[in-house]
Amino acid sequence: MSVQGIAKLASGPGHVGLLEAPEPEVRADHAIVEVAAAGLCGTDMHIYHDEYPSRPPVILGHEVAGVVVETGDGVASCRVGDRVTVEPYFHLCGRCAYCRAGLPNMCPERLSIGSGVHGAFSRYVLVRGQSIHQLPENVDVRSGALTEPLACCVHALEMSRVEPSDVVVVSGPGAIGLLMMQVVKAAGATVLLVGTNADAARMEVGRQLGADVLLNVQAEDVDAAIGERTDGMGADVVFECSGAAPSARNCLQWVRRRGRYVQVGLFSQPIQWDQNQICYKEVQLSGSFATIPSSWHKALRLLAHGQVQTAPLITHTWALAEWQAAFDTFERREGLKNVFLPG
Repeated sequence: MSVQGIAKLASGPGHVGLLEAPEPEVRADHAIVEVAAAGLCGTDMHIYHDEYPSRPPVILGHEVAGVVVETGDGVASCRVGDRVTVEPYFHLCGRCAYCRAGLPNMCPERLSIGSGVHGAFSRYVLVRGQSIHQLPENVDVRSGALTEPLACCVHALEMSRVEPSDVVVVSGPGAIGLLMMQVVKAAGATVLLVGTNADAARMEVGRQLGADVLLNVQAEDVDAAIGERTDGMGADVVFECSGAAPSARNCLQWVRRRGRYVQVGLFSQPIQWDQNQICYKEVQLSGSFATIPSSWHKALRLLAHGQVQTAPLITHTWALAEWQAAFDTFERREGLKNVFLPG
């Protein structure tokens, strides 16, 4: 038996298409999940453009929710029929200092579904039993597929030490930015969401989801607006979520002296910015990559308690055969989140 999936077929820009692959076989400590929904992520697009490492031919997709259909020996995290979401980590060495410290995202031998092994843009995906999380009863599978990007934002918050009294800038109102904005709001901080002329619809979603202030960098003096709300000091924390060079340069300008800058978005290529400002302002600069176990537990609690909403971000759903239209929609920045429904 075989399954069809959207795959990176070969190295180099492009080279994505439908791949017939053997249906996964269960093994000890692993389970097979029937995919109900899988989100199209910026990382998938970076793989498409050959800007992020992968091991082709490999089925893409790492944002997933579905139903367990088979479990191997030793799996205690789920039973057949459970509604679940899944951490993308498929192989970890378990021996390195990072694994032993609970930082699987830093393991040098890490392989993830959707880049290192076959992923979720298919009807079935094989996953580690340890990677499986039960979906809260009040979260549908489409919304649950966005648990992984939500957990990424929670991890970014963990890196930043946001306080309830902080004024926080979130730059880039895409799906990650709107999740980041909600996570920051759940932490009790004031959020200034920054976008461009092209982001009008996305900014409106941000307003509906609780952003305190909306700022258009092309239509108003954002520096002055931030200064007005911070007694001229600048933002306590900035989260750069767009992966765009102008946004990164602006964020470094908007953060206050001794403030915290967190890079969340991935850039398609190296950028230039004034790193002297990091020294002059004594900015605490950090990057946030993927997730750790604590971020998953917190993300699922936020969903269960209704403190973060993912459903409003899903603007397009697609069959696997419509992958090119989905990728093109993402590239044109139409809507917010594209989700594949393999069934």
